[in-house]
Amino acid sequence: MSEWLALALAMAGACLVVVAVVLVRNRRVDEHEDTSETPDVIEYITMMIGVVYAIVLGLAIAGVWESRSAAQDDVQREAQALHEVSARAEVFPADYRAVVDKDVEAYVSFVVDTEWHYMRTEGEISPEGTDLLAKLRTDVAARAPQNDIEAQAYQAMMDKIASADEARNSRGGNVGPTMPGVVWFGLGVGAVITIGMLFALQIRRSPRELVLAGTFSALFGFLLFLIWDFDDPFGRGMSVTTEPFLNLFPFLGG
Repeated sequence: MSEWLALALAMAGACLVVVAVVLVRNRRVDEHEDTSETPDVIEYITMMIGVVYAIVLGLAIAGVWESRSAAQDDVQREAQALHEVSARAEVFPADYRAVVDKDVEAYVSFVVDTEWHYMRTEGEISPEGTDLLAKLRTDVAARAPQNDIEAQAYQAMMDKIASADEARNSRGGNVGPTMPGVVWFGLGVGAVITIGMLFALQIRRSPRELVLAGTFSALFGFLLFLIWDFDDPFGRGMSVTTEPFLNLFPFLGG
């Protein structure tokens, strides 16, 4: 099932449930019930619940978006560091440069072609990718610099490999859902309570009120789906992409 279809079903389901409850409730309502007025205290409580829940939703959206942005930054930093390793190797002899380029290409190809799918299915980074990066580090360190230019490039390459390793570990830490289950529990209960307060306001089944109630509930369905989709930076529809690697290593596009 596509992400857009899941979103449409979530919004339509929330809308239909509220409209159905309103219609059933009004069929069973006591004919002597006075629905012309709503006590002021109920309106005040409904307003306060809505404000508090809106704050919670805003914080949840900001939290998952920040996690996704941090994950994307880690990927960009990792790709840029590996690109710099290849660029710095240009000052070395051809045989050494070929070894470094081969290791870099092997690693980034594995990340894009294999590890991205592995992260989605296994919920962690691949040990094989870790071994490939370790091989790059070993091969770079295997040759001592022969002059000042090589010495400067050598140290820069080692620093960039360390930076790539750090970014890779951060990427691994962001795999999988980032929001605790207790927060999801609060979001779900809060949505039920907030939408349920519509019935405390003695909503009727006039077209205008039904449209407003359905739109209100569909909005909640959209926001909760958005939080869910952003909650896993690498595993869902609007996930972090491999674009930084594709931009810096054109051979991956082939």
